[in-house]
Amino acid sequence: MSNLSTEKSNGSRHHPHTLSAMDFQSATLGVAAKSMRNELNKMSHSIQDMKSRRAFQNEMDNFFNLFTRYLSEKSKGAKLDWDKVKEPSPEQIIPYKKLSKCDNPEYLNKLAVLKLNGGLGTTMGCVGPKSAIEVRDGMTFLDLSVRQIEYLNSKYDVNVPFILMNSFNTDEETKRIVHKYSSHKISLLTFNQSRYPRINKESLLPMPRSPEDDISKWYPPGHGDLFESMYNSGILDQLISEGKEYLFVSNVDNLGAVVDLNILQYMVEEDAEFLMEVTDKTKADIKGGTLIDYEGTVRLLEVAQVPPEHMDEFKSIKKFRIFNTNNLWVNLKAIKRINDEKELNLEVIVNNKTLENGEKVIQLETAVGAAIKHFKNAHGINVPRNRFLPVKSTSDLFLVTSDLYSLNHGELKMNPKRLFQTVPLVKLGDEFKKVANFLSRFQSIPSILELDHLTVTGDVRFGAGVELKGTVIIVANHGSRIDIPPHSLLENKVVSGNLVLLEH
Repeated sequence: MSNLSTEKSNGSRHHPHTLSAMDFQSATLGVAAKSMRNELNKMSHSIQDMKSRRAFQNEMDNFFNLFTRYLSEKSKGAKLDWDKVKEPSPEQIIPYKKLSKCDNPEYLNKLAVLKLNGGLGTTMGCVGPKSAIEVRDGMTFLDLSVRQIEYLNSKYDVNVPFILMNSFNTDEETKRIVHKYSSHKISLLTFNQSRYPRINKESLLPMPRSPEDDISKWYPPGHGDLFESMYNSGILDQLISEGKEYLFVSNVDNLGAVVDLNILQYMVEEDAEFLMEVTDKTKADIKGGTLIDYEGTVRLLEVAQVPPEHMDEFKSIKKFRIFNTNNLWVNLKAIKRINDEKELNLEVIVNNKTLENGEKVIQLETAVGAAIKHFKNAHGINVPRNRFLPVKSTSDLFLVTSDLYSLNHGELKMNPKRLFQTVPLVKLGDEFKKVANFLSRFQSIPSILELDHLTVTGDVRFGAGVELKGTVIIVANHGSRIDIPPHSLLENKVVSGNLVLLEH
């Protein structure tokens, strides 16, 4: 009996047709990598102009590297070991208040400022680059950024160039817009981030069949592409040849991301190759990426990397008290070294999409902050909250257009008359979601210097000169409408139903 069972087990072990599930998946993914490579080569060989072909090949090589890492992670599972995720040490995150006051503005001559300008304003109902949305006093995100750099250059008699990383979605329109700055005293450069092919989820093949294929079959692969795109575009070499050594990177929609001389001086004197500005979490920021200590190295942990069973722990503000603002300070020569040595290995973010025709596609993306692990003496700086002032929605737009802020040389400053230097919590309903609808519902933005919380849902309209204080909740029920008359004062009020408040 025992001999028979041994023979069976030996027989099955040596049977040539027996494949474990892991072997099968590994073989399948090997075929997927080969098929993808063939498709990319076909596209590349269809380009006649050799210079264009080389540029396309460079881009596709970077994409293929990302794709094979995705396949590898798919077969082996996520690499993050949650038991090794630790809170960062005091040396890995430095409080801003410990930085010395800058006494040498000369450092500015070695600085370049870059805005990540790849996004469209679709969430807010706008067509074209998000940076072209008017945010304050008739000025757009771009106008405000240009004003800031111009003021910096004239105040300190320096030459800080201003760079925009566009995507193929925003490039043409942005170039048209920036013409208006040609008479300004500012060095303005633009370059494009990569254009990668969307991947069909079933076949794991690229959607486009040729480089000229429909634009909807391509995507910009997230801001983690910054380093390779700067390198491939020639912008990196250009900046280094002009004597620039440091780069300040931020999202174009973060109105708090202005050049800070104290951080720049700290970076130079500490010889840090990469600094990430982090700030304290509030309940609104629970999904923001955070810095962790992972096997003695500082790393960025994004929500997409967190195992589902640890999600509550990640969102808690007890263990992970800070989040990444995406304001980054990076050494340009270090970017060149990392590209030369092909060291970049950023965590793959898988973005699943369903197209209008029902086709399921995958976009492989990376986050720029994830590069922190590749740089020497890299760490976080815990900055004040006012350096993080993003405009992601009309609720944010409501705040930055109100009397809570004033504009000074393109920089938003909080009104000193506000007793607490915290921002009120504002939630505007779907009727306010698009910029055009938002603007049509306010004769003027209410005064909110003493506001703590505002919730508005339903068909609500505000007259001119309204003042809001404390906690104000306004709910117009379905089919109802509420008009807040001009010059009303609402303090700690709940307004609901279907009514027009009388003037008083």
